[in-house]
Parts: sequence; structure tokens; C-alpha cells
Amino acid sequence: MKLTFAFCTYNRASRLERLIAEMRAQDCPIPFEILAVNNNSKDATSSVLEALSSLPGAPLRFVTETSQGIVPARNRALEESLGSDIMVFIDDDELPSPGCLRAACDAILNEGAQCAGGKVEVDFTGLERPRWLGDELLGFLAEVNHGDAARWLTDETAPLWTANIAYDMRLFRDDPKLRFDDRYNRAGGDIGGGEDVIMFRTLVARKARIRYRPDMHVLHAIEPWRLSRRYFVRLHYKAGVRRGRYQFPTFQRTILGIPPFMMGQFLRQGLKALLMNLVGRGGAVRQAMTAANTLGCMVGYRQRQA
Repeated sequence: MKLTFAFCTYNRASRLERLIAEMRAQDCPIPFEILAVNNNSKDATSSVLEALSSLPGAPLRFVTETSQGIVPARNRALEESLGSDIMVFIDDDELPSPGCLRAACDAILNEGAQCAGGKVEVDFTGLERPRWLGDELLGFLAEVNHGDAARWLTDETAPLWTANIAYDMRLFRDDPKLRFDDRYNRAGGDIGGGEDVIMFRTLVARKARIRYRPDMHVLHAIEPWRLSRRYFVRLHYKAGVRRGRYQFPTFQRTILGIPPFMMGQFLRQGLKALLMNLVGRGGAVRQAMTAANTLGCMVGYRQRQA
């Protein structure tokens, strides 16, 4: 049997040495390789990967995906891993904790999961966490914490992201059309995306056996520019654009290509966010995010009608 431990990378050459060292240090019950998908990085990523590939430990294989964006990179990782029994995804700004691969293998090989995911802990080391950034917002920095007990997931209320997820590769070998949705691509330094949300929803709809394993754990580094209210608002606006463009039904009644109820929702939500911000009330950032998402839905829906 064989496992592929994969990550996609873009312009993070300085993180690769420690990342791959931590990946190689994993205790895994079956042989594993490390796969790096370089998505046209403009820094020293290629030369760093070349040097690291000659070091002892789990073999490092790297490829370059020339189509820009996280979706082409993730789908390339899937294609490169079709010969493996299990693929585990993490991101290039993360570090796997000891036992991560062992837990993933146990979930799939012994518990019969087709998909398994674990905790993603946001790492604020060296950063000052803003006072407005409550625990309820950490999920928008990719944090995942569904408790300390393993359990089966049968609906969308406890999602798992590609920041820390394992797949039984028969899912993708048996269905060549099951891939990450290119409509939710994020390229270069853009934010948002949502390709992993759509994949998780697809697996839930197919009634795949999805397992949450808290002992699958990774530490997620946060870049300082993400710790701003503007980032959270922009993230929700872009998610709204994709939702309005690709997920909304067609409404018969529109004004300037926008359903009237959306306009009403945005005005109410935007006014509430403004008032909460003026009086310094807690939750103002979350309310602004909601308003931005509705505005994005309006814009995305109108784009679809164009």
C-alpha cells in the first residue's frame, strides 16, 4: 500500500525546508511519499524543492502545474496521486503534528472512511491577535475544531477543508469527473475560492463515509495581512459573488438584473453593520461580513444574467 502526502505551493520557498522536514518526520503505518505541486512560483521554490528532494527520508516528488490557481493545482495533485491508496492534503503554510498520518490511515484503512479530516489550529505565534477577532471568526482563517471526540459526519454542519484532509483514492479513480470545481478557482495572490467547500458538499450529497479525527492535527500559520477587518469583509464579498453566480436559482422578478429581496436584505444588513460600528457594539465585523456577502450575491447574480 502507498500514501501520498501532498501540498500545493505558490511563492513560499522560505517555508518549504521546515514543512518537508515535519512531513518526513511523520510516523506512518504504510510507505508514503511527499508530493509538492508548484503552481508557477516566482521565487526560489523550484531550486529549494530540488535540493530537498535529495535529502534522506520519505521521497519528495515535485511537479509544476502551469495553469494558475488552486483548483488546477489541487486537481493536478489528485491526478498525480491516483496510483496511491490514500492521499492526504495539507497547505504550504501549515505544519503537521506528530500522529497526523497515522490517524488518517487508521480512519481510512481500519474505520472504513472514504474521507477523513482533523483539526486545523490557527497559529498566532509572533502576531498580535486583534481584540475583535473572536473564536467564532477563526473558521474564516481555516480553523477546524469539531471537538475532541472522533465522529462520523453526515451533513454540512461540521465541514472539513483541504487544509487537513485525507481521501481514499478509489473515490477519484472510480469517478474521473469527481474533481475540484474550476468555477471556484483562486489564482495567485487572490483570496477566497471555496473549491474545498464544494468538494465537501459533493461528498456529503453522495453519502460518502466521512470521518472527523481530532488526532489528525495541523498548525496553520497566519500572515499578518489577514488579521484585518478588510480581509474578512473582502473574503465574504468574494464568496457571495461565487454563490450568486453559480448557486442561486433563477428568479423571475428582478430590478436591473437583481432580485428585489436581495436589495432589501443588503440595505438592512448594511445599515445594521454601520450602526453597530458607530456605537462600538460587539459583532460589528461579523455583521459587516454578512452585508458584504449579500452584496457579493447581488453582483454575482447580475453577472450571471449578463
